[in-house]
Amino acid sequence: MAPERETTARERATSGATASSRARTRLDQPRPPRRRLLPEWDPESFGRLSERVARFLGTGRFIVWMTVVIILWVVWNVSAPSGLRFDEYPFIFLTLMLSLQASYAAPLILLAQNRQDDRDRVNLEQDRKQNERSIADTEYLTREIAALRIGLGEVATRDWIRSELQDLVKDLQERQNGHHADRGVFPADRPAGRDVHDR
Repeated sequence: MAPERETTARERATSGATASSRARTRLDQPRPPRRRLLPEWDPESFGRLSERVARFLGTGRFIVWMTVVIILWVVWNVSAPSGLRFDEYPFIFLTLMLSLQASYAAPLILLAQNRQDDRDRVNLEQDRKQNERSIADTEYLTREIAALRIGLGEVATRDWIRSELQDLVKDLQERQNGHHADRGVFPADRPAGRDVHDR
């Protein structure tokens, strides 16, 4: 009995383990948050900060301020008393600071450039969809105008009716002139008096 109980307990443990692993691998439920050793940051706010820094690094104001700081640094470390100098002639600390600034500036500029590329890609996609909609609208309007032209080709216009009526009046006048020269085409054109057909 004892070995049977142990095997059923093992089966239950393994089935429970597989059930819990199945529950963890389900895709319709969110994963539980994991603990991280590194601090978390918002990538959007970090990207905006990098864009501001990159935009400032690309201005003439940054170059002027950088030039002023370097000139003051060199002048102070050359002309100040030796006890107050913090970076002697080869200016190793200044070189270190400039290389540190460059090592941070390059990734920030690349990050800002990548974000701008992403925005440009989204804008190009929106422009492409807008152009497709405009082309579809233009094709639809072209088809509608062609259908209206075809429909108008079969409709009698005012000028066509007028010309047909004038041809008919001329034809009637020619017939009337051949048989009755004194009678007009319309009753108003006939001479006053009683007509046989006025009953």
